[in-house]
Amino acid sequence: MTLPPQLRVPLALPVVASPLFIVSGPELVAAQCKSGVIGSFPALNARPQPMLRDWLAQLGEELAAHTAANPDAPAAPYAVNQIVHRSNDRLEEDLQACVDFEVPIVITSLGAREDVNEAIHSYGGIVLHDVINNAFAHKAIEKGADGLIAVAAGAGGHAGTTSPFPLLREIREWFDGPLLLSGALAHGASILAAQAAGADLAYIGSAFMATHEANAVDGYKQMLVDSTATDIVYSNLFTGVHGNYLRGSIVAAGLDPDNLPESDPSAMNFGTGGSTEAKAWRDIWGSGQGVGAVKEVTSVAEVVARLRAEYDDALGAGVWDGRSTRRIAATVSA
Repeated sequence: MTLPPQLRVPLALPVVASPLFIVSGPELVAAQCKSGVIGSFPALNARPQPMLRDWLAQLGEELAAHTAANPDAPAAPYAVNQIVHRSNDRLEEDLQACVDFEVPIVITSLGAREDVNEAIHSYGGIVLHDVINNAFAHKAIEKGADGLIAVAAGAGGHAGTTSPFPLLREIREWFDGPLLLSGALAHGASILAAQAAGADLAYIGSAFMATHEANAVDGYKQMLVDSTATDIVYSNLFTGVHGNYLRGSIVAAGLDPDNLPESDPSAMNFGTGGSTEAKAWRDIWGSGQGVGAVKEVTSVAEVVARLRAEYDDALGAGVWDGRSTRRIAATVSA
């Protein structure tokens, strides 16, 4: 299946930068898009709610100006993440803002809804829905999503438990539309591996959190640099949904990361979680298992350049036969 126009644009890498709660704002997204990857942010990051329209106007103007000034290196499109779970009491207003500004890509999470998909389709936008298993993937497509984000084991924040390889294979057995992979993809070689396994694009978060443009405190960024995969803890305590978090932030909140209680999933929230006053994601910091690839706090442009160099090195390593290499390489602009 041919990718929709929103995903068929020239990119420096086949990458969508995942929406990072609190961390992603207009500065980070603009830097990502200008660097040649699709940037995104959660609508809930714009607070109070009317600020979402300010962000959308700002991004539209800034990216259009960049493209006008750099026709040979246009800005990539951006995406807005919408939490469609019933706990999100501002979804209607946020969705209307996306419609009014004709946001090119909307990423939906925690539920699949036909009315949301129809609203985005009304102006020609596309919907990518994140899923943690094949059953949820079927439901999302049945309800009108255009593409899927397979959130595999090791992904930062809310994540599944299935290895990326069987998850991609199960979905690709019946779905030939846009498919992204999320799960510990913080190195350029991992992007290439995701494509070889059946994904069209990689969905990357942790690598962009330790950047100057990210809205994260310095301690968070430094902890990312200092951590490895063994420092990631999987728990549902903080939001009611299982996710991956930095061990150091859990310890700093006065909790034992090896003895965390279970939270009631019906009490899903994005503020206080479980019995602790520590707030996700202000105090309890999310990260994926690929954090070991993050070696320093740097700019978005430098992260994209690193990923591209690693991707190119993997292409030239002789792992693939010539035909496969050309096919994969053709998805990335020169």
